[in-house]
Amino acid sequence: MPDATIQKFELPSTLESISKIEQLIEGICEFKTINQDCYGNMLISLTEAVNNAIIHGNKNDKTKFVHLELEALDEEVLFTIRDEGSGFDYKKVPDPTLPENRYKTSGRGIFLMRNLADKIVFEENGRIIKLTFCLT
Repeated sequence: MPDATIQKFELPSTLESISKIEQLIEGICEFKTINQDCYGNMLISLTEAVNNAIIHGNKNDKTKFVHLELEALDEEVLFTIRDEGSGFDYKKVPDPTLPENRYKTSGRGIFLMRNLADKIVFEENGRIIKLTFCLT
């Protein structure tokens, strides 16, 4: 993968699509030096983003897709994840570390992405999430 390569993927809104995330990151590792911590951060963050796009954005509608773009630059990797849903207010997502939320079985995805990615940006009312991971 030469520098500044962009790859685009269209994933069906099925949970089987999540299994493709590890293969995608493994492909990046063939061309970029990624330490184990960064690898794990990418894997968890991207899995959470695609899972949220399938379940919350596209409402498990098999006729909708998750659009994933990967841009590998010299010193960073940028993932752009876009769903076909109506969006959400990402500023109002409950904090999963609060006592009343600690035992809930969901609601940690955005928290994880915010803590594992080097940069996270929401666009189009939360329909697009951009995750940046520094390689240096």
